[in-house]
Amino acid sequence: MLGQKRYVNNVTGLQAINILRFVTFLIISIVFTKIGLSKEEIGIFEVSLFIATLSSFFWVNGFIQAFLPLFKSNKTFGNKEQLAGTKSPEVFNIYVILMFFSIVVFLIGLGLKNNLSVFGYRGDVPFLNLTLWYLLLSSPANLVEYIYMVQDKNGNTLSYGYITSVLQLVGAILPVLLGFDVTWSIRGLIVVSIIKNIWLITLLYNYSEINYSFPFIKEILAHSGPIILSVLVGSSAQYVDGLVVTSHYGNPEAFAVFRYGAKEFPLVIYLAAALSSAMLIEFSQKEKIGETLSLIKKKSLRIMHSMYPVSMVLLLFAKPIYIGMFNPEFHRSADVFVVYILAILSRLLFPHTIVIGLKKSKILFLTSIFELVGNIILSLFLVEEYGVVGVALATVIIYFVSKVGLVIYTYFKLGISPMDYIPIKWYVFYSILLGTLFVLLDRRIIVI
Repeated sequence: MLGQKRYVNNVTGLQAINILRFVTFLIISIVFTKIGLSKEEIGIFEVSLFIATLSSFFWVNGFIQAFLPLFKSNKTFGNKEQLAGTKSPEVFNIYVILMFFSIVVFLIGLGLKNNLSVFGYRGDVPFLNLTLWYLLLSSPANLVEYIYMVQDKNGNTLSYGYITSVLQLVGAILPVLLGFDVTWSIRGLIVVSIIKNIWLITLLYNYSEINYSFPFIKEILAHSGPIILSVLVGSSAQYVDGLVVTSHYGNPEAFAVFRYGAKEFPLVIYLAAALSSAMLIEFSQKEKIGETLSLIKKKSLRIMHSMYPVSMVLLLFAKPIYIGMFNPEFHRSADVFVVYILAILSRLLFPHTIVIGLKKSKILFLTSIFELVGNIILSLFLVEEYGVVGVALATVIIYFVSKVGLVIYTYFKLGISPMDYIPIKWYVFYSILLGTLFVLLDRRIIVI
């Protein structure tokens, strides 16, 4: 463990903890199918997590992203070089914000629960109270890894990820192994969230200065507003897809099939996000924009060389992998996953990085609006023809069109040629290869 910590930095620490979360809930999903839980029971568990995430992901991410650039430089506490281990009033105030909004959303949920209808339950959804408690406790706990990051304790991020992942596995799986119903798995996750909050309070004691500052909170709120809107609109595709499936089918079985397949290849997401974040810093020196664009081109090509071949292998073997990991009832989930693999075509294009780096964020918000509206319309159209696979296909198409739109914007409005930051020949070659393989599999010309 100590050897690993030496090689963990801000980016790899956050990447690792996100991968651990993905793997943890993937293992939970696999175990649930292997021990014979019905699709209805699995659907209830998935819907509970879905509701909790849907109600919190945008404002949690928005506030934290607004906080990070203000940690060392803000109008309230000034510009300062905060040494590792120094107690910070900024940390305390972001905790206050997250806790306040968690309580507000929790209370709103309590007020609305009698008017909600989920899978035929109305007014007394059996798992909604548990979902609200999970939301209340898990939302502020997201701050833990970011406190470690700003305090340059990235090795501790990895330890925290390992420990909490193991606890989540035990909390979710052990109750059903002991014969309890799946709502006890939700209770298990609530217990783990309590432990995370105790961990968080310990960090606040060590690294935060209890100094409530309304001016600093106003700074965060002012900076977070546009970010929250962008995150809400731009990251809502998976939740829109889930809502379309829920409204179209009206049963937990179809939702479970869709959710088990509605997963992009996580390594592509994390590698692309890390590259984008790292490159943003380089745009601070305008005289080196050309070098930055060349670096984006070089680094993205490196990801293409590794991730496109892996994606092709997943295309070929997705169905036997899904049947082996879960059970034959979830073979349709593999069809959904195969479509989401095609999202690599848009993930490895980086015009959004250039737009953010050059502070042209208004176009990003407009693009997000297009993605949201376009995804809803196209999903409702394609679900009639192709079922849950059509919903996934709509998302992939809209993502790609949106990225192409940004490429066109950077060319005509910013004067930056796609050739400057996209390895065009390799991108076209890999995309044609992947698309051809997809068609051959879809038409059953290749059968595995």
